[in-house]
Amino acid sequence: MYVCICNGVTDRQIREAAEAGCDSVSEMTMRTGAGASCGSCLGLVAELIDEARARRALPLPVLARAA
Repeated sequence: MYVCICNGVTDRQIREAAEAGCDSVSEMTMRTGAGASCGSCLGLVAELIDEARARRALPLPVLARAA
């Protein structure tokens, strides 16, 4: 799905960049171009970054008990 129609940036590109460590909307704009034109996609970009951040921070209770 296209997140940024102005610059042709897809949700897959945003998710991949977020998983690779891109952790802010401004950095995502620099890396992918998302939001660099009209900016109407910035809210969705932020949501996708937050989702990736939450997945990275997901606690693993089994590992916590093993430690």
